[in-house]
Amino acid sequence: MELKGKITQVLPLQQGIGQRTGNAWKKQEYVLETYDRFPRKVLFNFFNEAVDTYPLQVGDDINLSFDLESRSYVGRDGVERWSTDVRGWKAEKIDPATIAAPAYGAPVGQPVQPAPIGQPAPVVGQFPQAPAPAAPNPTEDLPF
Repeated sequence: MELKGKITQVLPLQQGIGQRTGNAWKKQEYVLETYDRFPRKVLFNFFNEAVDTYPLQVGDDINLSFDLESRSYVGRDGVERWSTDVRGWKAEKIDPATIAAPAYGAPVGQPVQPAPIGQPAPVVGQFPQAPAPAAPNPTEDLPF
């Protein structure tokens, strides 16, 4: 999966030693704000080697490639809960000038072409008009 957006936060680096394996691990979390008409904030992370491979800073515009993974766990109250991890595996820096703001109804990531001068602008996402209802027949006396 992919998302385009701007890095708005870099959270503290987390490091530790795996209890089962005894291997060192590290995780870097970021907050990305999408370029959508209604921007979304997405928390994602890089794990181990990817932390060093893709160093990101606040203000970087990126195309993020990621996987989603959900896991269940049992809380202290004994109730099963779920969490979803957005695990990045590649981040490509992009030029924000190449991103066109989507118009209402336009698919995300699709640039909207302006209308030529002197012509009406195209209506993006407009649905076809329903046909006009037929004129009533005066010889019918049915109420439906």
